Amino acid sequence: MPKENRTARLTLLIDPEKKAAFEKLCKAEDVTPSQKVRQFIREYVEQRLGEDWRERRTDKPE
Repeated sequence: MPKENRTARLTLLIDPEKKAAFEKLCKAEDVTPSQKVRQFIREYVEQRLGEDWRERRTDKPE
């Protein structure tokens, strides 16, 4: 899998207790919250669009 271009920012608001629990779980897995969120998004996109979703895009930059 090619390295992802990480230039877009996603900001979200969540409950402070849920954030703390998420950070604790991430720490236990030795991953950052950002890494885990990227994993969740990658898995969701691939589940919905297929693993080859990038190759099938029609709006690729020239």
